[in-house]
Amino acid sequence: MSSLYLLHKPYRVLSQFRDHEGRSTLADIIDIPDIYPAGRLDYESEGLLLLSDDGQLIHRISHPRHKQPKTYWVQVEGVPGDDALAALRGGIPLNDGMTRPARVQRLKTPDVPERDPPVRQRQNIPTHWLEITLSEGRNRQVRRMTAHVDLPTLRLIRVAVGPWRLGDLKPGEWRSETLHAPVSPKQGSSYRAGRVRR
Repeated sequence: MSSLYLLHKPYRVLSQFRDHEGRSTLADIIDIPDIYPAGRLDYESEGLLLLSDDGQLIHRISHPRHKQPKTYWVQVEGVPGDDALAALRGGIPLNDGMTRPARVQRLKTPDVPERDPPVRQRQNIPTHWLEITLSEGRNRQVRRMTAHVDLPTLRLIRVAVGPWRLGDLKPGEWRSETLHAPVSPKQGSSYRAGRVRR
């Protein structure tokens, strides 16, 4: 059995427990000893971050070979037309190579907590939301992909990693699960609900 912690990482919190520059870290949110994040989430991104004290579990979740899909809700500046969506779905040429095909769809404005500070709004320039699911995890990939099709990312919230979902966790909240079987993106995991810290 392994313990897994599902955390809603707030905006401008590092996905690590220490920082020499005095920025907010995971240590300000979760006080479980000897746990480490399974992968990363950018400083300016929000949403689901998985942590565990089981190194093998962390490897199974975070290693690219296991291709755990990651789903994001993305607020972009501008109007996502059909051509832009087709480009995102088919692959974007970035400076580190072509991205893999992604699942992309328009999203009605989701019910998400207000961000502090709020997202900048420019007069006469609309914003829209997309749901993007990737099967790879390059540095700032979603932001670079949307910028390539002239839809700058204003807000990025990860809502799922493999079989795990953010659910109703608010920024800074977490819950724990106990896994009884190896993790596979196809079979998911068996677990019992843990606790939520507010």
